[in-house]
Amino acid sequence: MSKNITYIFLVLVFICLGLTSRMTNAFPSEITVHLGDVFWASMVFFLFRLILKQRSILITAFFSVMFSFGIEISQLFQSDWINSIRNTLIGGLILGRGFLWLDLLRYSLGILISIVIELFIKKYLPILSNR
Repeated sequence: MSKNITYIFLVLVFICLGLTSRMTNAFPSEITVHLGDVFWASMVFFLFRLILKQRSILITAFFSVMFSFGIEISQLFQSDWINSIRNTLIGGLILGRGFLWLDLLRYSLGILISIVIELFIKKYLPILSNR
């Protein structure tokens, strides 16, 4: 199986998990509030892995953190034009709606989980990381 297919599959898995966490009661209510951001950051990590598959995991993690933190910090900027985008379903899912320090921790956790998944695949499921 090619790396591209593996990363596309993981992106889709984390999109589904993120939407499930936001739109259903599939997860315990105590953690549901955190899961969407964790899953979002994992999706970002695997998108960057797809783009940067020839680079190290640490480079991918760096870009994932910078992108995720950048999106969160951008929420400090409030203007009518960007808020109108944020008020759409897609805009809210991608750009968020309001800055929270806790989201930075959630993103970090999601990226850390993704690194563990990546290392697990490389070690125990090498057929998924070939080519």
